[in-house]
Amino acid sequence: MKRKTDPLDSVAGQILENAKKSGLEINTAEDAENLMAHMLGRLLTQMLDGEMTNHLGYERGGKRVTENERNGHSSKTLKSSSLGNIRIDVPRDRKGEFEPRVVPKHKRQLAGFEDKVLALYARGLSTREIQGFLYDEYGMETSAEFISDVTDAILPEVEKWQNRPLDPFYTTVFFDAIRVKIRGDNGIVTPKAVHLALGVNAQGRKEVLGMWVADNESAKYWLKVFTELKNRGVSDILIAVTDGLKGMKEALEAAFPNTLLQTCIVHLIRNSLKFVGYKDYKAVAGALKPIYRAVNAADARKELDAFAQSELGLRYPYIAKQWIDSWDKVIPFFDFSGELSNQVQSY
Repeated sequence: MKRKTDPLDSVAGQILENAKKSGLEINTAEDAENLMAHMLGRLLTQMLDGEMTNHLGYERGGKRVTENERNGHSSKTLKSSSLGNIRIDVPRDRKGEFEPRVVPKHKRQLAGFEDKVLALYARGLSTREIQGFLYDEYGMETSAEFISDVTDAILPEVEKWQNRPLDPFYTTVFFDAIRVKIRGDNGIVTPKAVHLALGVNAQGRKEVLGMWVADNESAKYWLKVFTELKNRGVSDILIAVTDGLKGMKEALEAAFPNTLLQTCIVHLIRNSLKFVGYKDYKAVAGALKPIYRAVNAADARKELDAFAQSELGLRYPYIAKQWIDSWDKVIPFFDFSGELSNQVQSY
């Protein structure tokens, strides 16, 4: 069974990669906690600024619609059971009428609220969901406008990550789409395809290049993704690993003509085992191993032919056919050795 992807896993990886790019050393649990405390403080400050916008009725620098106005910020330190001290900047208004609800006045302790803020940031909840969440958890009744002002204050950080410049070269990029159910603002849950691109640069560092949501996975949509990656600075990819989607080869060649297309070995194995009986499952999985663990393409083909003529191969003839039909996209990684070959096999 395919492991479910938690959106928080992706956010955690993004934060860590960006910290490393900025020269921060994250070597201990304490280093990670300090980074998260700083990040949470920044997000809470942005949410408070959004709340102040809702309170005054106009954006910072916009036309004033009341006699009241912004009056700077005051520093405040919150204590968290998991992250220690968290510094935030609380916006003030000239008349002293602002009563923040994200972090109420006189509140100095975060009782697990940091997890809720990070979940809100990561999962992209709809306005209705956020309203329900705040009411269920805190008894806080909020308007749709209030939710929009608060979450809009965070959106620039999200958009900055989504549009950030990328490295010009990646040794390997894994392209895959996962099916998820997303509830829209109208309350209707619909299935969507989240297109993911995970790159490995020349130093071996993994980085989520982006996430794109569409109604369905298609080679035509992947071409849009490839074009966006080029516009963000990617000029060359050595190996692109995909699940064998029809039309992917042509889409990739249109954007990155010199890139080798590699069928994802893990996907191929899963497809091979999809209709295998329980009693034969482990045996077939073991019998396929010599194929992709061979030292070169020639030996791999000998192992495939041997499997096709074996008792298991004859019992499940569609398996060998799947591998043969995809063979030209299975074997590229045999031309490489060491870490690069392991990257392709382990995805």
